[in-house]
Amino acid sequence: MSSIPIPSRAAEESPEPAWEVAQLFPAQGTWSEEEYLSLKGNRLVEFSHGWVEVLLMPTTSHQTIVGFLYAALFGFISPRNLGKALFAPLRVKLWAGKFREPDVIFMLAEHRQRVGEQYWDGADLAMEVVSDDDRRRDLQTKRFEYARAGIPEYWIIDPQLEQITVLVLEGDRYREHGCFHRGQRATSVLLAGFELDVEAVLKAE
Repeated sequence: MSSIPIPSRAAEESPEPAWEVAQLFPAQGTWSEEEYLSLKGNRLVEFSHGWVEVLLMPTTSHQTIVGFLYAALFGFISPRNLGKALFAPLRVKLWAGKFREPDVIFMLAEHRQRVGEQYWDGADLAMEVVSDDDRRRDLQTKRFEYARAGIPEYWIIDPQLEQITVLVLEGDRYREHGCFHRGQRATSVLLAGFELDVEAVLKAE
């Protein structure tokens, strides 16, 4: 005589998120800077006026380019003692209530007092590799925010368009220093002599 299987609770119900765990955290729009800064883990989480924004994990190709950018920047600034460069995940405070995590950041040596243990107070140069999941974020939103924060130079590396755009701050907005393509070398205004071959960046391995 065959037995009749008894369905388990898991089979009867669709799994749901652990809402009880989520309720341990503040509601969106009510987070304080202190609560945001107390978050642990290695996920990319940005903060905007009471709201936390959990970013998608980057791809291998994205991180390969980020690694190339950081290595090139570090190799330039280190022997010259020009300042400090780091890479995400690392929080940068743009203004009260606004934190971002640029892919690569640099701070001049004379501004070392703005380099904190939990976060940096702004930066002198930021680099972002455009993510296909939200191109507007790097191309428009962060361009406006980094200008408002007074970051003197912003590099936008766009693998899809195969170009590097270097923006420099004039007043309260950026002007385009140059839009560089394959066969050209992207140059910095802030760091005289620092330049990157666009082809090498895009083909980074």
